Amino acid sequence: MFDRYARQVLFYGIGKEGQKTLMEKTAVLVGCGALGCTSANLLVRSGIKRLRIIDRDYIEESNLQRQSLFDEEDIKKNLPKAIVAQKKLQTINSLTQTESLVTDLNPSNIETLLHDAHIVVDGTDNFETRFLINDYCVKNGIPWIYGACIGSMGLTMNIIPSKTPCFRCVLDTLPPFGTSETCDTEGIIAPIASLIASIQVTEALKILTNNYDALSKGLFKIDLWRNEIKRIHTEDIRDKTDCITCKQNHYEFLAKDRYSMTTSLCGRNAIQILHPNGANLDLAKLAARLEKTGEVSYNSFLLRLKTGKYEITVFPDGRSIISGTHDFGTAKGLYAKYIGM
Repeated sequence: MFDRYARQVLFYGIGKEGQKTLMEKTAVLVGCGALGCTSANLLVRSGIKRLRIIDRDYIEESNLQRQSLFDEEDIKKNLPKAIVAQKKLQTINSLTQTESLVTDLNPSNIETLLHDAHIVVDGTDNFETRFLINDYCVKNGIPWIYGACIGSMGLTMNIIPSKTPCFRCVLDTLPPFGTSETCDTEGIIAPIASLIASIQVTEALKILTNNYDALSKGLFKIDLWRNEIKRIHTEDIRDKTDCITCKQNHYEFLAKDRYSMTTSLCGRNAIQILHPNGANLDLAKLAARLEKTGEVSYNSFLLRLKTGKYEITVFPDGRSIISGTHDFGTAKGLYAKYIGM
């Protein structure tokens, strides 16, 4: 059983006992974009027991530059990222139980999706989901690893509940809409995503094998283009602040009425809209209803409608991604017109 992981077992930080421990652990990866693809690949190859991938999106041509689990054939098949990732990861290591969920992590489902996690790895593209992860993980004592990258710069930080500052200690409130840089405005090079994800997984392996003394401390920042590496000390922040999450134990992002039903997608001229009460759509029937309104294609995972300059992608749970606009009002109008509320 250990032959597959022989080189990893030889490493002093893992060994046989560490490998046995890894083979009993469950990791949850939220987001399967540039960070998530590399993280998923490395986690599965490490030999963990189970990897659960949560991603709300489908594959586009512009993803191929940096999202290493996808190729041109996947785009032709019109499949969600999580489904493609699961299929490819199973061919890499069939001993790891790889699960995929094509959904948006939100207060309604986070308990179900994260309840058995030993570690949560951040591959998301927005602050709201990170605040949500932070609330849940701090409340339930689950370690998670923040990661982000833009241009040639990347950030990562370990959040160990009760031992380190939480994400809310470092970033108190959500940045105002439209003020944060995105891949759409600043671009991104693939190596920074691969590097940050590699650091995240290394830290995850330390946590999963109980090597807490080896963990990186503070916020790690690196710019590959400028050859700059910096560690921002955050160790004392938790003691100096009255954090609403880890000090006051107030988990506002877990409240269902706190979560946005409409979200602008990072690096995309697109808006995501959640169905207010959830749904269980019959995509075949919806396709038949929409076929006179534009170009329609569908499979068991999603339906795509092209009408004028807009493209509407609908998932069975009623969630939709409206491409071709940054305007919430326009997106909501298209959703109401073609899908209904």
